[in-house]
Amino acid sequence: MGKYLKYTKNFYVMFTLFFIVWMVLIDSNDIVSQFKLRAKVRELEKQKEFYLERKEKIEEDRQELMSNYELLEKFARERYLMKKKTEDLYVVVEE
Repeated sequence: MGKYLKYTKNFYVMFTLFFIVWMVLIDSNDIVSQFKLRAKVRELEKQKEFYLERKEKIEEDRQELMSNYELLEKFARERYLMKKKTEDLYVVVEE
């Protein structure tokens, strides 16, 4: 026991222990926060991959629509309910 008391009187040992406790448990960048932030980064990277894949698919669909007039017309009629002047449009709503 006397051995340990000798070290507690040393300023550098006490300061080092205090610093370690501070950095591990109390500081705003403690270990728990670092693990949470690392998990959040992984989640955001997965979302980024998902949205990049979705963006590529949308780009391909856009290129296909712009190259084919009939497909563009079909898309406009279905999505935005567009019609020609001589046509009547009926919207059927399913319950």
